Amino acid sequence: MNFRTKTRVKAAPTLSVRREPGTTVGWTTVGCMNAYLTAAGPASVLVASCLAMLAGCGGSSGTSNGTGGVTHSGGATGSGGASVNSGGATGSGGVTGSGGVTGSGGADTTTGGAPGSGGASATGGTTGTGGTTGVGGNAGGASTGGRSGGSGGTPAGGATGTGGGAGSSGTADPMMNFFVTSDTSTTGNLGGLTGADARCQKLAATVGQGAKTWRAYLSVATPLTNAKDRIGPGPYFNSQGVMVALDKTALHARTGDSTVFITEKGGKVNGQWTGSPSPVEHDILTGSQRDGTLLAGTTCGDWAATTGSSTVGHSDGFGPGQATTGMYSFWNDAHSGTCANTAPGGGAGRLYCFVGP
Repeated sequence: MNFRTKTRVKAAPTLSVRREPGTTVGWTTVGCMNAYLTAAGPASVLVASCLAMLAGCGGSSGTSNGTGGVTHSGGATGSGGASVNSGGATGSGGVTGSGGVTGSGGADTTTGGAPGSGGASATGGTTGTGGTTGVGGNAGGASTGGRSGGSGGTPAGGATGTGGGAGSSGTADPMMNFFVTSDTSTTGNLGGLTGADARCQKLAATVGQGAKTWRAYLSVATPLTNAKDRIGPGPYFNSQGVMVALDKTALHARTGDSTVFITEKGGKVNGQWTGSPSPVEHDILTGSQRDGTLLAGTTCGDWAATTGSSTVGHSDGFGPGQATTGMYSFWNDAHSGTCANTAPGGGAGRLYCFVGP
């Protein structure tokens, strides 16, 4: 009898038919499955009864175990892939291992699964840049010395920058042997020559020039003292190292100038010059004539009284309307002032200071 069998398998089967003697039945073997065959009737209808052999005939041959996710560098190990039997069909791929907490570079691809998504490493903050160190004051510069340093930067994720240190106090040019006082007096009572000299000495010390012996440019009647004799021979330099005059003769022949007759800190004295702040304070106490000698009766009781009158010069060399001619241009003898109040007429009780002879 002819036997025809129909079997659906995925793998190429090994088929063999063994007929039972004296019967119309037989066994067929397909892979690890046995089928009992029988035929009946002229049409040779084949009825197959398949008995699955549980031992060793499960879906193992068609099953693939997914390989676990590969451990990411710097992160946690990916979980293993799960095995799936599909009735003899090819096992589905392993579940993708979860990515490491912090991926190092690109993530590794797990076998049979999709790539683990590695976490990106956080970029560290940039260290903050230190503040700029304060610049020292100019020679005889601002009263508070140099500027303070910038505050340190505070970049995200970085360390706070160190702020610059405070600028050092302003110092005058070492050549300085002349200046206009930055401080003022409301009256002509200065404590005599002794008080006036002490004032010059104190201000010079604030800009690093206290080792020199300083004298106020003032004349007095008792004992007779001329302002010109209280100062050195020259040349004379201001707090910025600019020459005021070569000697006494040149000094007493010149006129005032707001850019030359400046304070120990390098500041210009309020006056008639363009852009000057108010009020005008260019009247400087001298009690002297243009040649530097005493002008009697104009010394406020030898600088110890608030009665009488004084003689003042113009530090900027300007008169009303910026006039530069006539008496108003002289730095040591421009006009008279009052001792009870130095402000009227454009004063503030300032002095000229020179290094003594």
